[in-house]
Amino acid sequence: MSDIQSNLKGNSVVTDCSNNLDGLAGVVILAGGASRRMGTAKAMLTLPSGEQLLDYHVCHASKLKVPILIADNGRGFQTGLDVHLEKPNAPIIHIADYGADVDSNKHDEQIKTSGALVAIESALQTLSDLNDLNDSGVSKAVQASWLLVISCDSLIPTTDLWQKLQCEISRAADKKVICLKDDSHLYPLLGLYQLSIEPDLKAYIDNSQRRVVQFIQPFVHSVPFTKEWQNLTNFNTPEDFKQACAALPK
Repeated sequence: MSDIQSNLKGNSVVTDCSNNLDGLAGVVILAGGASRRMGTAKAMLTLPSGEQLLDYHVCHASKLKVPILIADNGRGFQTGLDVHLEKPNAPIIHIADYGADVDSNKHDEQIKTSGALVAIESALQTLSDLNDLNDSGVSKAVQASWLLVISCDSLIPTTDLWQKLQCEISRAADKKVICLKDDSHLYPLLGLYQLSIEPDLKAYIDNSQRRVVQFIQPFVHSVPFTKEWQNLTNFNTPEDFKQACAALPK
């Protein structure tokens, strides 16, 4: 049994699908939202264990042994985990949003965001750039074809999300986005994006479009939520987060 399979065995694995990592190029953690209703940045929320939410996601993502991209809208969130020192195939890379003025040191008191798509576009471009590096130690990973997207309004372990979604790749035919859904909504920020979608996404953003669901509609293959996950995601207020923490497996 591989290290990854051993790690997943102890978690709430949602299917018995083989956990093949060959198709996974990297993980992007979306941590740049304004979080107005929460009152504080979701990435910095503290779990009952004392662990910060960003560290929780980085820790789980590191088990997948692929690059971990943190898209925090220039807010400079730091992880307390030196995952990249122990696992060179899982470096932690902070990325700027596509189109962001990375040279500007001016920050308004009011956090502004151009939405999730600019972060996803930046992640897709970053993986393409990594693919051009012959001696980076990550070339094998970035030759894969999927980016796993997970947002900081969720406590679903990244390992479990990958296992659930990667089982659907063979069923998705020519679809370039695979994401969760419930009875009435798609969850495009808990999903897989094929790297080949990058030019389409760039053109969409360059046309001043930002609506995520509108963009993915022609490309999407949806996967029903695992029942236990519905209480672990989409938290926007302190009370929502408290309920999500209460729903974590003991």
